[in-house]
Amino acid sequence: MAGAGRTPQTSVWLSQPKPRQAAGTGGTLDRDRIVAATVRLLDAEGLAKFSMRRLAAELKVTAMSVYWYVDTKDDLLELALDAVCGEMRLPDASDRSADWRDQLRQLATEYRDALVAHPWVTQLLTRYLNLGPSALALSNAALSVMSRSGVPEEKRNGALGALFQFVYGFAAIESVYLERCRTAGLSQDEYFASVVEAFSEQLRGPDAYDEVARAMDQKDGVPVAEMRRRDFAIAVETVIAGMEALRDRAQETAE
Repeated sequence: MAGAGRTPQTSVWLSQPKPRQAAGTGGTLDRDRIVAATVRLLDAEGLAKFSMRRLAAELKVTAMSVYWYVDTKDDLLELALDAVCGEMRLPDASDRSADWRDQLRQLATEYRDALVAHPWVTQLLTRYLNLGPSALALSNAALSVMSRSGVPEEKRNGALGALFQFVYGFAAIESVYLERCRTAGLSQDEYFASVVEAFSEQLRGPDAYDEVARAMDQKDGVPVAEMRRRDFAIAVETVIAGMEALRDRAQETAE
């Protein structure tokens, strides 16, 4: 429990940051190197297996050396989360001639790619405030793009929330599927075929689920990666169409 007069720390970004290069460490270690190693370990082994001791072994230093640069494991995970946000290619929001819809498509695709490449990120996004500089740059770019959309200002946050929360959910489910494929030692297409085969009798049994069976039949023979790309693109277009509807409704009301 926090002592009298102390404010509980809610984010590494709301506390006094430690130096990127600590005094007396001989230049063999810095915060950027620690964060990069953290991202690599999380990618390779997942969040459940990650520990400061495991990280120190990867860096070939003592665990106490890492604490020169971060106070807690939570702080380090927040830094890793922002590092992944920094991998995304943001559109040039200052380009007033660019189509805002194309730039939103780019943002959605970049976000999905980052979440799928680093599956642990979807878990951390439910834990932390995500207030790092790269996350803020992403938010700033998205809001700047939306400022050219014609969507009323008071509705832009909600519209962007619909887009990014959809991408989050889509990527989280995709990541779980990819992990199941890896665990089973099967390709995405092989795993999908095995699921369809095991499930087909139930779909067409006495309590038939005709619409589900029809949807599965339509996907037969389509590579899973292509199916996901197509479904993702359609869903993004659906959200953008909703934004256009908000814009058009506001314009009609103004007239």
